[in-house]
Amino acid sequence: MQAKATAKYIKGSPQKARLVIDTIRGRNVEEALNLLRHSQKRAARPIEKVLRSAIANAEQKSAAIDPAGLVVEEATVDIGPTKWRRRLRPAPMGRAHRQMRRQSHITIRVTDGSAEEG
Repeated sequence: MQAKATAKYIKGSPQKARLVIDTIRGRNVEEALNLLRHSQKRAARPIEKVLRSAIANAEQKSAAIDPAGLVVEEATVDIGPTKWRRRLRPAPMGRAHRQMRRQSHITIRVTDGSAEEG
């Protein structure tokens, strides 16, 4: 049985969020939550919320499911819309670049390991 959760428009760079996502992909849910809880990265908190939501979605789908037996099957971070700020950042040779405010879309899918088609 599979369950999925998605969070969109999360403040923060997708590149930095992928560093955290890569540590939990393929792990047991309890182990992944423990890693996220003790991580120093800023992206760990929203990723933990999405993982908890995926666990709750799995429990909602089937009351007989054991949350401890779930595994993070798929975890991805996609780029969201980028906003350009009015502030300028110094660049080489006397030029200036605008600051970019990046956003992320986080998707996590958990499974209990049973072979279910469809």
